[in-house]
Amino acid sequence: GSGALSHCCVVRAVRVGPSLSPVFSPLSSPSPGSLVQAAITQPASKSVNLGGTVQITCSGASADSSGNYWYGWYQQKTPGTGPVTVIYSNNQRPSGIPSRFSASTSGSVSTLTITGVRAEDEAVYYCGSGDSSAGGGSVTEAYVEVPWSRQH
Repeated sequence: GSGALSHCCVVRAVRVGPSLSPVFSPLSSPSPGSLVQAAITQPASKSVNLGGTVQITCSGASADSSGNYWYGWYQQKTPGTGPVTVIYSNNQRPSGIPSRFSASTSGSVSTLTITGVRAEDEAVYYCGSGDSSAGGGSVTEAYVEVPWSRQH
């Protein structure tokens, strides 16, 4: 889809905050009209049991010239490492991403769903939004905790 976020370039530009508190990171130098404030509307930390389902919603993108909204979702397991794209162009999964990751966009709200959560899914998940015509965007984060280590 034209106007979709190019996930290759967005991921490289993500700046990671020092903690798990929500962080807003411009993907480019803010200029009037170019900054999209997207906000994850769930709590900054979510706990889900193994095999369970977790949903994170994100809203606040601006529509492109065609009235479409574009979101991407990114996963970061280790602080200091680059995020991995799990969803781009609202609902597209890159090769190598398990099918338990899915996303849907309804109006201006995007929802990331992880079904059958595994221990390795514990990570910080970022929502990015923007479009090529605006030339900007923002990233917010939410932490998904899988308390598998405490289930003896």
